[in-house]
Amino acid sequence: MTRPLWRNRSFNLLWGSQTLSDLGASMSALAIPLLVLALTGSPVQAGAVGTVLAVTRLVCRLPAGVLADRVDRRRTLLACDAVRIVGYVFLGVTILTGHVSLTAVIAVAVLDAACAVLFGTVEHAALASLVGREQLPDAVARNEARLHGTALAGPPLGGLLFGLGRSLPFLADAVSYLLSFVGVLLIRDPMQQPRTQAPRGHATELAEGIRFALGDRFLRAVLLVAPPLNMGISGVVFALIVILQRHHVPPALIGTVETIIAAGGLVGAFAAPALQRRLRMPVLVVSICWAAVGLLALAAPLSSILAAVPVAAVLLLSPACNAALFGYQAAITPDRLQGRVVSVIIFAASSMASTSPLLAGLLIEHVGGPATLMVFAALVAVSALTATISRGIRSMRPLRPAVPAAEPVAG
Repeated sequence: MTRPLWRNRSFNLLWGSQTLSDLGASMSALAIPLLVLALTGSPVQAGAVGTVLAVTRLVCRLPAGVLADRVDRRRTLLACDAVRIVGYVFLGVTILTGHVSLTAVIAVAVLDAACAVLFGTVEHAALASLVGREQLPDAVARNEARLHGTALAGPPLGGLLFGLGRSLPFLADAVSYLLSFVGVLLIRDPMQQPRTQAPRGHATELAEGIRFALGDRFLRAVLLVAPPLNMGISGVVFALIVILQRHHVPPALIGTVETIIAAGGLVGAFAAPALQRRLRMPVLVVSICWAAVGLLALAAPLSSILAAVPVAAVLLLSPACNAALFGYQAAITPDRLQGRVVSVIIFAASSMASTSPLLAGLLIEHVGGPATLMVFAALVAVSALTATISRGIRSMRPLRPAVPAAEPVAG
């Protein structure tokens, strides 16, 4: 009999370790640009550093998938945390001694970004080895809750610590990664099945992951549904902030809007398991996509903080959709391909989403705020229509415990 997640020691240790890692990363997400601004006084350079980090995460995504399937996953998680501990201790000490430089800041931030991508990919790849097959959607939902929770707590904590002393958020990051290191070290269950095939070339192994993703009808559907859905939602969130700013909404209220939206995602992550139990997975995915279209269209004519309410409702629904899609992906993908398949999906989705701020800015400038929100709602409608007609989404079946010694069968 499969253990409940709350009694699964290995899963809880991994979940707690990644919670600490995510908290450190979200503190850095605010503290790094603040430090660059303090060193250079240039918003342009602060923005350039942010772009460098975004490009780093994108470039590392596919190689991280290959590594997650090729190397020992537990040791890889430990190595990621060890690198970040050294990096942030170094950065904190250079700040304390007055020898910090922009080059050092960028180097540490790039290392952190690369390690975060690898850690997250390995963690997802290891899930199917640590929890029961039928528990994967619930496990992904808990990871969604962790992500939204640390996104809410990390930036305010990072800002508070930076105000008390510029080195403090980075030294706190080092502590968070040290605690994460200890958590992973305590995991005893294997995080992958034994490998019987010798490693091949990086490109060959990556191509194998891409072929598997394109060859499975469910995974092909995810590759079509996820990118416009992700781009549409992230574009709406960014556009809403710009629209409110152009309507002279006070910064404090704009911050409240961001908090409302983030809180919607956190509540939705806790509600996801209940939604998954009440609705068949294809119905759940399609219903959420169409509900998101309606809610975003409802937000379009609003130019006050009231627009945050339907957008927050979209974020409340999205964790259940993510949990269903990525939980099912983990269940049907062979262990030796887990890292590569999830990295291909996230790469496709994040590549489109990375252009959403630029597109939002151009649209707001030329067609106005309401039309911009409708354009992004239309992108989500593309995902909803694709999910509705997709045989891959309709092929989703309730997940059952895996038969011992049998390979998961693609749905």
